[in-house]
Amino acid sequence: MTETRVNTLMVTSSGNYGMLHNNKIHLNCQFLGLGHSIKEHGRFGLVCSSSLSGGGNKMKLRVKKKGKQSSSPTMMVALNEGHEAISEESTTVKLLALVAVRNSKDNNKVFANEIVNNLLTIFWPQNQTKGVVLQLVSTQLDPRRMEAKLSKKTVLELSEDHKVDEKGRISTYKVEFIVDSDFGIPGAVTVVNGFDNEFFLESITMAQNVHFACKSWVQPNKLDPEKRIFFVNKVYLPCETPIGVKELREKELKQLRGDGWGLRVSSDRIYDYDVYNDLGDSDKGDRFARPTLGGQHNPYPTRCRTGRPPSTVDTKMESRPSDESELIYVPRDEELGDIKQEVIDQGKLMAMLKNIMPALVDKIMGNEGVFNIDYFIKESGQSIMFNLGGAVQEFFKFDPPKTFSREKSHFLLDDEFGRQVLAAFPLGIERLKVFPPASKLDPSKYGSVESALKEEHIIGHIEGMSIQQALEENKLFMLDYHDVYLPFLDRINALEERKAYATTTILFLTKMGTLKPIAIQLALPTGNPNTSSKQVLTPPKDATSKWLWQLGKAHVCSNDAGVHTLVHHWLRIHACMEPLIIATHRQLSVMHPIFKLLHPHMRYTLKTNAIARQTLINAEGTIETDHTPGRYCMQFSSAAYKDWWRFDMEGFPADLIRRGLAVPDATQPHGIRLLIEDYPYAADGLLIWSSIKKLVRTYVNHYYKNSNAVSSDNELQSWYREFINLGHPDHKNASWWPKLDIPEDLTSMLTTVIWLVSAQHAVLNFGQYPYGGYVPIRPPLMRKLIPKEEDPEYSDFVMDPQRYFLSSLPSLFQASRFMAVINIGSAHSPDEEYIGQTKDLSSWSGEPEIIDAFNQFSMEMKSIEMEIKRRNADPKLRNRCGVNVLPYELLIPSSERGATGRGVPNSVTA
Repeated sequence: MTETRVNTLMVTSSGNYGMLHNNKIHLNCQFLGLGHSIKEHGRFGLVCSSSLSGGGNKMKLRVKKKGKQSSSPTMMVALNEGHEAISEESTTVKLLALVAVRNSKDNNKVFANEIVNNLLTIFWPQNQTKGVVLQLVSTQLDPRRMEAKLSKKTVLELSEDHKVDEKGRISTYKVEFIVDSDFGIPGAVTVVNGFDNEFFLESITMAQNVHFACKSWVQPNKLDPEKRIFFVNKVYLPCETPIGVKELREKELKQLRGDGWGLRVSSDRIYDYDVYNDLGDSDKGDRFARPTLGGQHNPYPTRCRTGRPPSTVDTKMESRPSDESELIYVPRDEELGDIKQEVIDQGKLMAMLKNIMPALVDKIMGNEGVFNIDYFIKESGQSIMFNLGGAVQEFFKFDPPKTFSREKSHFLLDDEFGRQVLAAFPLGIERLKVFPPASKLDPSKYGSVESALKEEHIIGHIEGMSIQQALEENKLFMLDYHDVYLPFLDRINALEERKAYATTTILFLTKMGTLKPIAIQLALPTGNPNTSSKQVLTPPKDATSKWLWQLGKAHVCSNDAGVHTLVHHWLRIHACMEPLIIATHRQLSVMHPIFKLLHPHMRYTLKTNAIARQTLINAEGTIETDHTPGRYCMQFSSAAYKDWWRFDMEGFPADLIRRGLAVPDATQPHGIRLLIEDYPYAADGLLIWSSIKKLVRTYVNHYYKNSNAVSSDNELQSWYREFINLGHPDHKNASWWPKLDIPEDLTSMLTTVIWLVSAQHAVLNFGQYPYGGYVPIRPPLMRKLIPKEEDPEYSDFVMDPQRYFLSSLPSLFQASRFMAVINIGSAHSPDEEYIGQTKDLSSWSGEPEIIDAFNQFSMEMKSIEMEIKRRNADPKLRNRCGVNVLPYELLIPSSERGATGRGVPNSVTA
């Protein structure tokens, strides 16, 4: 008997498969690469002309009508290639499906078990495994039972016999489903894993337009008795959900929300909220105790709930993992992929090796070992292969940060200081509107709000202008860290090897369009509300003032590094976006258009934040040990959240306007006018912001035609309410939360979210090592205050100012540890997904307007990349082009792997 392959085509009364007009069936049989034209042949017979190679074979398909025909029938037609096929009166049809499974380290266990089970089945048939049980769910209801129509269960065998393809990490297997002839279009598939181990289900494909993009770990049934539900890769608003899968849509969301109780284990998929009560470890002693973040005393966003048991000493706190091998819970699909995890593991190993020698030097020499990190930075351009010296360099030395040069001194020159404010760490600068600037702190607690800055400090540095003229012409700017640091300084300066000021720096915009620092105020608390301790430094006039000025700039950079990391980076991006991701999974179905839009922008973020809670922001983690606020780092972040963070100000133009760097201007392409024209971060950022907004507006307007569509979308409204009330409960009553009533409200919110997790995060994260890796010009902490003439240390300073300066910086081991951590964090993984590189548009296969919008967005990202490169070659733009001036590349969308100082991933991946 000759075996023939049967392709199965679904024919419906609408859609891409076929249409019925006046009892005549017209079919589009473009199916799995075969071109057929089918025409009516009699009342119930069809003739299919096939253009297969080898001649124009014809296939006769007799579709026998059974009972009274519905006015809009759905039927199945089996196409038998190159042979005459007669469909007898039958109530069932076979559907071929291809199931793709990702090969991972964990899947190897499944495949090994399958081999064993197959061998056992030969000799002991009763031991046959249940395998992976699949069942299709129709978009239609069975009119007799008023439940969704189901296929018969079929078993997926992960064996070589059923494998039809293998490409890289993806293996594809074939299965057959048996359905009733009036089954309709599949809307979902349920999966039950009968194996002993989880496996990663990539996709299930049945035909060109019947595709399930699963991309999820499926747990063994013994761990998770609930059937996994995967929906067809189509977009449906809640009100448009096909009736056959409506109940499943609600059931899936309920599963993801959980019940709020119990310990979460690694195999769970549950998303829930909790306060940050897991950063300290009271069981280890008071030294490791940290307050809860979240609540009246320390307001904060919420994080993903783990359900770990309480601490023994303080039952209000959650216990810590026993060691690094016990990972903090995130839902299973939030775990890192194999490639990303391998890169991180390699990075940790290299970091450990690079810290060996600095740790030994610090141990042997103690504080007498004056800082010299230069010895531990590779010689740029030197070949490191095939020689012992090269091996030492590769494994024990750091790649040179972009700001490092052996020809330069350890000093941060004024021009470079000003340039970095605009093009390296650009979120701290704000326009000075009143001189001198005044504090907003309570004078009864922190002393006089009056500044020590006077006209005589700056008048000689503003190109002959008066102060009022400079203010009116938008020439004066500042880095103002007075109010955010002063309330913590008593505690910070009481810490061992930690000294800080609350700094205010005045900068002047020159005729060349560059910034230069012209005055630095250094404030300390006095403990007496009637007095203040403030000193002002100005650009140097002699050797002594030169060193004092360098120390002052180092303290400013230390202040700035703390705010950059703890406020702009961790708080505004990582912490504030985590509850939005949780709400998205809990309230928006995977079929929801907004879930589809946000999905690539949520990748790896929860896991990245969990890693941070385990080793970075925890008690005596890297952030505490390497930044000025020390053990008060997260309380410092909480204070900024309480007094400063507002979601309505997180949009890019709104942030620029709030800081006084731009003003609204309808005549400008982006609706605002920059007050510093050569502000690389803002100029390049506006290109990306506008492109994101254009895409989002097209997308939102496609699905939401009017305000009623927005207000009546129950999933969308529940999502936004939960993001506010459960994600940011300490700000839930704030009046500044934007409304979500009309399509433009949704466009604005989504644009802000996508901007924050992509471009904004790229600026904050991927420049850390290239621009901040050379610690002498950007120390993350300082160990000494600036000596005054009456201080005992002043004589040491005068005798050897360079030694005093270097001894004020972090120790050698502190510096190398900091460099190692930010080097890992600044590096792109080989599996990075960059903005504009949308890999899968199958969800919108029937919506060309959306596909065109994504394709246009991708083209715009390429154009933006070219425009940024053009700007970097423009000699008129002195903040990004010139001798010893680094080109501004942080917002170039694409990148190679590693710490490149460029590249905009879709999501927070580091």
